[in-house]
Amino acid sequence: MIELSVHKENLAQFIADEELLVFQDEIDQCHSKLMNKTGKGNDFLGWVDLPAEIGDELLTRIENDAKAIREKAEVFVVIGIGGSYLGARAVIEALQHPFNPLLEGSKQSNPLIVYAGHSISQTYHAQLLDLLDKKEYALAVISKSGTTTEPAVAFRILKNHIEQKYGREEAKSRIIAITDKSRGALKKLADDEGYKTYVIPDDVGGRFSVLTPVGLLPIAVAGFNIRKLVAGAVEMRKHCLETTLVNENYAAMYAAIRNTLYRQGKQVEILVNYEPALQYVTEWWKQLYGESEGKEGEGIFPAGVGFTTDLHSMGQYIQEGQRMLFETAINVGAPSRSLSIPADQANLDGMNFIAGKSLHEVNQMAALGTTLAHVDGDVPNIGISIPRIDESSLGELLYFFEFACGLSGYLLGVNPFDQPGVEAYKKNMFALLNKPGYEKESEAIRRRLGQSQY
Repeated sequence: MIELSVHKENLAQFIADEELLVFQDEIDQCHSKLMNKTGKGNDFLGWVDLPAEIGDELLTRIENDAKAIREKAEVFVVIGIGGSYLGARAVIEALQHPFNPLLEGSKQSNPLIVYAGHSISQTYHAQLLDLLDKKEYALAVISKSGTTTEPAVAFRILKNHIEQKYGREEAKSRIIAITDKSRGALKKLADDEGYKTYVIPDDVGGRFSVLTPVGLLPIAVAGFNIRKLVAGAVEMRKHCLETTLVNENYAAMYAAIRNTLYRQGKQVEILVNYEPALQYVTEWWKQLYGESEGKEGEGIFPAGVGFTTDLHSMGQYIQEGQRMLFETAINVGAPSRSLSIPADQANLDGMNFIAGKSLHEVNQMAALGTTLAHVDGDVPNIGISIPRIDESSLGELLYFFEFACGLSGYLLGVNPFDQPGVEAYKKNMFALLNKPGYEKESEAIRRRLGQSQY
């Protein structure tokens, strides 16, 4: 039984119930395409059944390898870009104590998880090496091909560093490759060097890979319960499969609502959270929907804010700017800790009226007040509630967004499972770097730049 719920009461002035029901036939067709694998990109639909197919043997192997890493490493480096690191980071940062490495007198019981290969910043990677010079570490390199520029460059640097620090043989025991089962540059290197490996399924794309070893291994190394995460996803999958009715299936409801608003001219969706722990859930969601839907001149632009912080920056625009946006707000029912506001005798700040209240209650009232203000300001608001931030709730939330994304992409008429536009910047970059085979492109782009102020 799922605990996540979707709320549409703050949409009444924007969408009539019968407008959602108009989508029922389309939802039925899109749901069938996902389940029967007959739609665009159907060779990348392995994520649909993935939660139910994850076996105990794989989970046990991941848990054992994670335990071995925790025993020898103070730092675990996850090398990847896009879905190859965002899913793991979303879960880890949602669950971990944000100040754990700084708690006085504490020794990290689990490795600090850090990330590489998600940019090409020289400064960032040099500063990472400063840390790794002083700490015991291990790493996972994540890439189906092994030739994606950012992680490939980062792995070159870190492979060289870890071999110099520990020697080649010991370094091999500290490197795990998560890659294709049979082909690609990284698979060949792993076989040649004898690295421990995990497989990225052929039919699961990066942004849908959090429930494969891509996400599960780093999450387990961080000390969190991957079985509960998977169990939450299993329950949400059952919910998404048991009916297609837009008033009962939450993923169908969310997909229908956002596409109704899109057809009304609402082109920007802002994912709102009131808990800083969910920041990287927002970043994962942005990649999931942006890369899945933004093609062929279509797609809702995914943005994100953290309230109440961003009410003092983006809040003004959301309240009174162009009316081309809507919000999806994640509400967390119960905090993981208790903290009340003390009374103050002087009361110079005038805040004694909330003395004795929990900070969570104040946060909830801020959320309700913000929702009412934005709805009054012509901003439709979708509500998503989870009872708490834990592995099970996150498993539900992640799979909910994945399934809704598949439905929503098909409603738009695009292939939600490819990303052809990602290649454009790479072609220009390779040409500018004089990669062999790009001579004509290099000449053309340099002529173009030579004619400009640059």
